Amino acid sequence: MADSPGARFESLLSIMARLRGDGGCPWDRAQTRESLKPYLIEEAYEVVQAIDEGSREHLVEELGDLLFQVVFHCQVAAERGEFTIADVLEGLSDKMTRRHPHVFGNRVVADAREALAQWERIKQDESTDAGGSRSALDGVPQMLPALLRAQRLQVKAARVGFDWGAWQEAWKKVREEVTEVDEALARGESRRVEDELGDLLFSMVNVARLQGVDAEDCLRRAADKFTRRFKEVEADMRAGGRTVNEASAEDLDRAWEAVKAREPRDSRASEPGR
Repeated sequence: MADSPGARFESLLSIMARLRGDGGCPWDRAQTRESLKPYLIEEAYEVVQAIDEGSREHLVEELGDLLFQVVFHCQVAAERGEFTIADVLEGLSDKMTRRHPHVFGNRVVADAREALAQWERIKQDESTDAGGSRSALDGVPQMLPALLRAQRLQVKAARVGFDWGAWQEAWKKVREEVTEVDEALARGESRRVEDELGDLLFSMVNVARLQGVDAEDCLRRAADKFTRRFKEVEADMRAGGRTVNEASAEDLDRAWEAVKAREPRDSRASEPGR
């Protein structure tokens, strides 16, 4: 059927081939696997933003843009004689079927936790069968944002039992790390300060994870809150006939507190940046 997902997908593949073919778009024809990397990352983040906004229309659009990046990479690979979109779809279908034997086979799992543990065991078995040795931490890209990568590494380690017993234990570790940062700062040891701050941030991610909170989202919301408040400070300054560059530190502090005071009480629970 013309309106079926399969037919629409075939149409998208034809559009991609035409863009890259003779008489196609000069920009699309000039792209390489390497030049497309930033766009793939950007589109993934725009999908996340659309999810946070709760906009159906925006999410549909951004998922389409992300899918187009996948199709683009597959077209480049096909032109190089490496693989096609059909190979990607076949491999994905095979993997999803193989790693869900409780759905496509006769195994039984009690809940999501057991399903996840089974998934990890199957991945480990696949690596062993291929003659390799898989770490429990494999599969976490180094290119992830640092906070997200830290949380994913901690989740992976926790799946094999390497974890704190409770969030209180992880919070105690945060306090220990704060003390070590204090000592490094007092001694003026810049390299140690860097190391200890890293340990502190990593420990704080543990607390967030054990509280069921996404550390990346926490910091993103804090950054958004700081941005909103600072822009209001700038607007207040302009209304008074001056800029933030012309204001004293004391004036900026007073303006910041005034902005906070105008917000609903719940939104003033924390003070990012000040």
